[in-house]
Amino acid sequence: MSLIAHLRWRTRAILALTVALLFTLVSSGLVFANVALTQISSDPYTNTTSYHATEVEPDTFSFGSTIVSTFQEGRFQSGGASNVGWATSSDGGTSWAHGNLPGTTVFASPAGPYDRDTDPSVAFDAKHGVWMISSLPLVQKPNGLIGVAVIVNRSMNAGGTRWGKPVTVAAATDGQNFDKNWTVCDNTPSSPRYGNCYTQWDDFGHLNQLHMATSSDGGKTWTEGTVPMHSVVIGGQPLVQPNGTVIVPIDNGNETAIESFVSTDGGATYTGPFSISKITAHTEAGNLRSGPLPSAEIDSAGTVYVVWEDCRFITNCTANDIVMSTSSDGKTWSAVARIPMDTTTSGVDHFIPGLAVDVGTSGGSAHLGLTYYFYPNTSCTTSTCQLDVGFISSTNGGSTWGTATQLAGPFTLTWLPLTSQGYMVGDYISTSFSGGTAHGVFAGATAGSCTLGQVTSCNEFMETPSSGLAAVSSSHSSKGAKVVFTSQSPGSLHVTH
Repeated sequence: MSLIAHLRWRTRAILALTVALLFTLVSSGLVFANVALTQISSDPYTNTTSYHATEVEPDTFSFGSTIVSTFQEGRFQSGGASNVGWATSSDGGTSWAHGNLPGTTVFASPAGPYDRDTDPSVAFDAKHGVWMISSLPLVQKPNGLIGVAVIVNRSMNAGGTRWGKPVTVAAATDGQNFDKNWTVCDNTPSSPRYGNCYTQWDDFGHLNQLHMATSSDGGKTWTEGTVPMHSVVIGGQPLVQPNGTVIVPIDNGNETAIESFVSTDGGATYTGPFSISKITAHTEAGNLRSGPLPSAEIDSAGTVYVVWEDCRFITNCTANDIVMSTSSDGKTWSAVARIPMDTTTSGVDHFIPGLAVDVGTSGGSAHLGLTYYFYPNTSCTTSTCQLDVGFISSTNGGSTWGTATQLAGPFTLTWLPLTSQGYMVGDYISTSFSGGTAHGVFAGATAGSCTLGQVTSCNEFMETPSSGLAAVSSSHSSKGAKVVFTSQSPGSLHVTH
């Protein structure tokens, strides 16, 4: 496939999403709608050491009418990718530009010092007018693949379409092996910490120890804060309240519980962990790479919403729901509620959620949008599992939800790159609101043999609904759902390069 073909946007459906479209309701209550999707990027790399064409694990962030997404391109079997890519819309998701980060890996242009890059997340610093993509560069060493740093590429132009070479947030030393970074900025002008940005990561080389760093100059320099010793974690998504308090929802290192850490002094020190919930998760069929990592967002009043995949409401834990907990201070959390995409007996399995909260809304009027993957039938195998993408929303802070809608799929698992932890679309996906509508970005795929080292054997790419999705609510509520499964085997420490 030519580079031009790689970069060409493709629309995979020709009908726009409206309430007048024809659809069919299945017994689970899911709407199968004709949703127009636009491909916003594809993998341009040709090295024979990783899978092509593959793009996985997107994050998004929006500010005003600009939406920036970032993702891995050219996924390696054992971890990381040829580089991190970006796709940016300056008109609320109508059109997109695409490119790749400079100075990161040996495959980048200009080339950087690292063998691979992974775990991208995107943030915007409104005070300094800087977009940031943080990522985790990897180096192959005799003792294995090592996360050798956390880096940030910065974009000073308002459109987020020109990126500078990376700045080092932290470099691994003394046996450290970094993993799962995430960045957020304080964008509330009245906040005493306005313009601070915060990056979280963990150190697998030292039992998944939590690390936090702060920048107050638009990501040019970073200073590590003090965190509780022996904080065993993975997969955090830090958030900032309007008063400047930093709240970090995060899994423990075994992914058997979800907890939080809090800073009230601009990231200098953190307290915690504060318990959110134990995790009771079903292992997805078909050798799909998936786990109960959190997706977290915040509303304009500072309420934090956290979702993850969990099977506590399903008899015998045969499938996962997406569940949610909320907090106003990051320390005390609400009881876990089930998001009602389907009935508890539907046999539908839900996983890898990407939550959005409209920053112009809050409390009982908060608009939530949730993009996620699902199997219509949890009882399947690698050859029979059908992977789909769904969306559900709420206009009242999650008290009730609209009807779940299929956005994309079905995909066959063998169309996806087979990593050391299973077939991969990403450890996370993402949704952001812009102009009052939700814009999810996720990995889609079409048929291919997906063979390691063959440049055009796969066809996995980033796509998004061509039009934003409005948040809606109806009578779908999870009130009254009872916990029916509570057992959970102890897990082992995770690394998810």
